[in-house]
Amino acid sequence: MAASQLLILNKKQIQQKIDRIAYQILEDNLNEKEIVLAGIWDRGYKLAKRLEKVLKKISDFKLTLLRIDLEREASKLIASTDLDENQWKNKVIILVDDVLNSGKTLAYGLGVFLNTPHKKIRTVVLVDRSHKIFPIATDFVGLELATILKEHVDVVMDVEGEEDRVYLS
Repeated sequence: MAASQLLILNKKQIQQKIDRIAYQILEDNLNEKEIVLAGIWDRGYKLAKRLEKVLKKISDFKLTLLRIDLEREASKLIASTDLDENQWKNKVIILVDDVLNSGKTLAYGLGVFLNTPHKKIRTVVLVDRSHKIFPIATDFVGLELATILKEHVDVVMDVEGEEDRVYLS
């Protein structure tokens, strides 16, 4: 970690946030039998996998993990998923990403589900920077962080040889 980086969350704190979010998802869906965890590739997907692991321990949900690949630099929605839409149709969808900045990525992620009926969609982010330019609300947040636009939040998770951490640079 370079000198210009400020550690915001360490490995233990990240896991505590994930655990808390998993319990919030459980409480929000007590009467559900199945939940789809839709992670935006790649760090959102890694976070969704972590949530899946905790939810398997604390709940009886059938959990489906969905990977969403987005063209982040595109000016319109270009997305693909690793599952057929029948696997999320009429189910609860939890859309997961690591950091909410402008809201564009989550908005594009939501776009994947607009033409398919669902019970409800909730959003999860590990860090909400509160710089939204899209009308996106987060339902479950690990940490809300006031930053200036030129600052950057980096999430390091499941990187070989590196400890999990979130830092500001």
